[in-house]
Amino acid sequence: MSFRLTGPVLEGALVRLEPLERRHAAGLALAAEENRDSYAFTWVPTAAEVEGYVDAQLARAAAGSLAPYAQISSATGRVVGTTSYWEPRSWRTEDRLDAIEVGFTWLAASAQGTGVNTEAKFLLFRHAFEEWDVSRVDLKTDARNSRSRAAIERTGARFEGVLRNWSRSWAPGEDGLLRDSAIYSITAEEWPECRARLEKRLSGTH
Repeated sequence: MSFRLTGPVLEGALVRLEPLERRHAAGLALAAEENRDSYAFTWVPTAAEVEGYVDAQLARAAAGSLAPYAQISSATGRVVGTTSYWEPRSWRTEDRLDAIEVGFTWLAASAQGTGVNTEAKFLLFRHAFEEWDVSRVDLKTDARNSRSRAAIERTGARFEGVLRNWSRSWAPGEDGLLRDSAIYSITAEEWPECRARLEKRLSGTH
């Protein structure tokens, strides 16, 4: 594929998405060590694992499969988590991006429920649809993760089904096991309605 996946800085009122660099590791380590109770189905590195996590994400980026971001709180300037574009797909021509996934997302406990996740998704979706002209954006999560599924559904993404034994499980104690993945998407035709919904939600958080 000749399309090169690189994500620019994306900035909103609540969050600034900066392409992930090693300089973000110290802030991510602090963010990851806040209350971890909400990470039951999502692998989030511990402080000791953050440098290896960043290196792995940067290696995926170098291979062209990932465009990782650090999420920076606009209010505090602190790193509060990560998110990414990944699995770029070009079906019609090699120089055009047809579809992309948004994933590898986690937030520090203090940033959850603040609107940061909603705005980050909005910024990522908007860039994908309006700058890259993709036909779809997809998201997936452990089918058992009701918290994540509810957050995805609030963005306006549509549930497409559950793919069984689709990927490795990230749940504690399930090393070596596979999980069922719930798949969601937004298509280009649905984006204007989805954008209006997200803008309405965000107008109440600023």
